[in-house]
Amino acid sequence: MKKLTNLQTTNRPRRPRKGKISFGEVLIMSVETLLGNKLRTGLTMLGVIIGISSVITITAVGQGVQKSTELQIQALGTNVMVVTAGAARTGGISLGAGSASTLTWEDAKAIAKQVPAAKSVSAFLQRSSIQIVRGNNNIATTLVGTDLNYPTIKNIHPQTGLFFSQGDLDAGRPVAFLGSTVLDELFNTNESVIGADLRIRGKRYTVVGVAESKGTSGGQDLDDVIYIPLTNMSAQIVGNNALTGVAINGFWLEAPDGDQLNSAQFQVTNILRLRHGIHPSAVDDFRITNLVDIISTFSSVMGSFTLMVGAIAGISLIVGGIGIANIMLVSVMERTREIGIRKAVGATGTDILRQFLTEAIVISTVGGVIGVGLGIGFAFAAATVFKFPFIVPLWSIGAGFSLSFVVGILAGGIPARNAAKLDPISALHNE
Repeated sequence: MKKLTNLQTTNRPRRPRKGKISFGEVLIMSVETLLGNKLRTGLTMLGVIIGISSVITITAVGQGVQKSTELQIQALGTNVMVVTAGAARTGGISLGAGSASTLTWEDAKAIAKQVPAAKSVSAFLQRSSIQIVRGNNNIATTLVGTDLNYPTIKNIHPQTGLFFSQGDLDAGRPVAFLGSTVLDELFNTNESVIGADLRIRGKRYTVVGVAESKGTSGGQDLDDVIYIPLTNMSAQIVGNNALTGVAINGFWLEAPDGDQLNSAQFQVTNILRLRHGIHPSAVDDFRITNLVDIISTFSSVMGSFTLMVGAIAGISLIVGGIGIANIMLVSVMERTREIGIRKAVGATGTDILRQFLTEAIVISTVGGVIGVGLGIGFAFAAATVFKFPFIVPLWSIGAGFSLSFVVGILAGGIPARNAAKLDPISALHNE
């Protein structure tokens, strides 16, 4: 009798037991539900995709442009600075730095001797849009008169021939060292260059060498230039000297390293003020540009700009989150009867909450993955087309995934809670 009782107990039908649904089951149900309406799911993801891809693209482009510009500035030298003459004024309007004859070659020579932090100093006198003629070719280019320290400070190297000599500088000989762009415009491919003649403002000059290409910087062709001795430039091309010597537009100063630039700048300022008889309360009649300060300032500005634009792009993430919340609220209304059935067969409010929240997180996370991929692709395309370094900061990818996950939780939270609170009897009567 006891055995029969046990058998009857074993075969007795069991009531449905409420148990916690595993995360894997919740995830599978969520994915099946989303795949059941692909169009709605895709449109819901779109806001997150656009937001994440925009943030990564803008961040990568900003980093690439910043790095490209820093490299261009560093190519000029991280241990150099330029001192330019003051600005002339006409009718109260400044004509720009270097337009007044406030610096002389003698100033540059004095700086080279008296400034301990100066490794090398090179004076220059520059004019733009100078007419150059060779045979039937007629061009306008930049003409720079300088000394023998200039190619060292400016990293100019000959591809053929040589820079002009100290003898050429001392005698003021009419010799020219060409940039590669000028070479291409005035000479044929197989034509001999060294020893060839050309005319600068009607005066004959002999070519002694051609520089290696330096490319462009800030949209300016660095190879569209001709270098001649400063003495010849002053006497034959410009034709105007300062009262106390040879007028120059400015001079470059190279320090042993970047750490000594500030010291050199202080020394140069004091010496020039003394030489020019500038009173303590008066302003300088020259300008000093420290390239290290330019790099630092530019990096700071670009960092702020990238952050600002990235924040604006991040607004689309908020829009995407609102889209997810809206679709999930609609989904709760459409699936009210389904929620009632599930609760009737044993699903708890927590189970319903987890499913709807998981659906929102899946939408935003998958959208985030796609957005990261598109952002990297767009950044690579921009770097290839505009020729700047391809840089995608890892923090932007991490931020993209994190933001998409957070958007999913915030956007799905309220709809999921509403679904979990539905009364099963009312839900079953819903049509």
